[in-house]
Amino acid sequence: MEGRSEMASVPMGSKQSKLKRSFRRALHPLLSTCSMEAICKAFPGFSKDEQKYLHRLFIKVITSLHGHIEEVFESLCDEMQVGTCLDIVEELIEEQSLDILSDKSNVLDTAEDLLAAKNNEIQSLLAELNAVEERNRATRARIELLKERQEDFAAVVTAMEKARH
Repeated sequence: MEGRSEMASVPMGSKQSKLKRSFRRALHPLLSTCSMEAICKAFPGFSKDEQKYLHRLFIKVITSLHGHIEEVFESLCDEMQVGTCLDIVEELIEEQSLDILSDKSNVLDTAEDLLAAKNNEIQSLLAELNAVEERNRATRARIELLKERQEDFAAVVTAMEKARH
């Protein structure tokens, strides 16, 4: 609890507040209340009083669930220091936008990184292709050996039959 009060005293960055606001907006439609008519349709065999009770209970459960999910989300954000990370990202974005030459150098760095990654991928695929070709050669050699043994066996069988007669 102390960590949460300390975090509450630190002003939230715009990215962090947008994250929390977006989470709440996304959560709301997922856990929306159900109309009394929907409860009546879902439970037609229940009496009106039982349906009203179910509706009130449903609203209480949804409200409680909303609060619990928001608390867990806040707790996870605090535990994983999401706010600090988002603040750092926000600072980096701001620094990046202030550096006029950064786009050019980043494009070149990105192109070099992409080229290196693609070259590594090509080398990996070539090595895999060579391994498959080697397995195919070994399989063909084994098949040829088995064919020769089969022919030798057939010759032995023929010779034995001739020797019997």
